Amino acid sequence: MLIERKQYLEHIRRFYESNLIKVLTGVRRCGKSVLLNQIKDELINLRKIKEDHIIFVNFEDIKYSKIKNYNKLNDFILKQIKDTEKYYILLDEIQHVNQFEKVLASLKATQNVSIFVTGSNSKLLSGRLASLLVGRCKKFKIMPFTYSEFIEYYQENKLELPNKPFQNYIRFGGMPQRMDYTLEEDIKEYLKSIYYGIIDKDICNKNYKVDKETFILVSKYIISNASKDFSVQNIVDYYNVNNQDALNRKTIYRYLEKLEQACLISRVKRYDIATKRTLKQIEKQFVVDNGFMLACNDSNKIFVAHALENVVYNELLYRGYDVKIGKTYKGEIDFVAMKDGKKCFIQVAYLLTSEDVIEREFKAFDSIRDQSPKYVLSLDEFDMSRNGITHLNIEEWLLNKVDITLS
Repeated sequence: MLIERKQYLEHIRRFYESNLIKVLTGVRRCGKSVLLNQIKDELINLRKIKEDHIIFVNFEDIKYSKIKNYNKLNDFILKQIKDTEKYYILLDEIQHVNQFEKVLASLKATQNVSIFVTGSNSKLLSGRLASLLVGRCKKFKIMPFTYSEFIEYYQENKLELPNKPFQNYIRFGGMPQRMDYTLEEDIKEYLKSIYYGIIDKDICNKNYKVDKETFILVSKYIISNASKDFSVQNIVDYYNVNNQDALNRKTIYRYLEKLEQACLISRVKRYDIATKRTLKQIEKQFVVDNGFMLACNDSNKIFVAHALENVVYNELLYRGYDVKIGKTYKGEIDFVAMKDGKKCFIQVAYLLTSEDVIEREFKAFDSIRDQSPKYVLSLDEFDMSRNGITHLNIEEWLLNKVDITLS
């Protein structure tokens, strides 16, 4: 039994009757299909929609394997529409249908329908056919379990929490089905299977000319080094030292785009705090779930400081913030979190173990004249707030016991 994704349902629920197409994207196995089924259950149980007015298709179910193009999909749906009452159409992993956008545009224009679709590609509605649906969609980015959902999963299912649950989450992440396993070797094997499945189905399939062996080597390097300072040249050098065939920067950027489209990574730009401008260059890559950092790391080791930074970044995304790397004239701030024209600045540290470390983390804000709130997040249990800068415990923040504010 999985938990109810309350925050997502709350956001999507407002659009149940909307004429906009509801598009749910996210990495494979993060829970999109479960969420779509939860939407279906709400339509039946809360909205009292008749089941014969709900058309639900999972394109990874073999019984729908013959529906490969837009004509067959259109015929299949129209045969089930029997009257003029509203129908609710839920299409899971829609990217398996060639030119599906034509069906969505046609249904929206000619039928009384509310449409929901999911896909494992962040560019699900991009490209040549996307012009058919410009301004007609509402997108929702679905992510693996947050730490609070991870805890809720064990509580709701009356399961014993893992030993040291926060350390478990930091190491293995929040992919929902990984909680079915208890041994590290089994968890890592499961996460690897998702990673290789994404490569086979979404990146190195017959539709894309990508060398699989090279892509795996490069992508594992990128993912296992998530949240560290990023350099395309470092990747080129790393690959070219170990291989006979040279790799160029253009190929690396193409691989990064593929990883981002498959919802595996986020590419984060810098924000110049003094001029309040987003800069063109990309500073860091963050992976959608910490478990992939472990799955792509042959040494079985993770760097806790970077793993924590990755968790904080994903939590900020989940809470609806636009997140950038902050640039000051003296250095950088880990995150600038923005929403509704307001912002705050955040430094992330593992432990503030000495006065030198405390000074380093808090002094990172010294050159910032902006009066927006400033935070240092760490695993320390004692409050070390000073000089108008608020110190928060990361675990308490993730569990919503304390929160950040914007101005």
